[in-house]
Amino acid sequence: MTTLIKIGNSQGIRIPKPLIEQAHLEDVNLELEVLENGLLIKPVNNISRETWKENIKKVIIENKGLQDEALLEDFLNDNDLEDWQW
Repeated sequence: MTTLIKIGNSQGIRIPKPLIEQAHLEDVNLELEVLENGLLIKPVNNISRETWKENIKKVIIENKGLQDEALLEDFLNDNDLEDWQW
């Protein structure tokens, strides 16, 4: 249990470390959502490029090294850009 504490012109809460660890809230940005009877605190999903390399390796391992040539061709093919005026 915790209470609101004054922080400048705002208020905040102190969350016990075991709860932070259990909820995976350490060193992440947080999203706050107002609910009917309270406030939901959740980590913001990391959609930055920081984890792309690891995610791609994981997918390759899961697919036993097989690559989707059609998908790769779609990403690498820039023929559709010929109609664009920059």
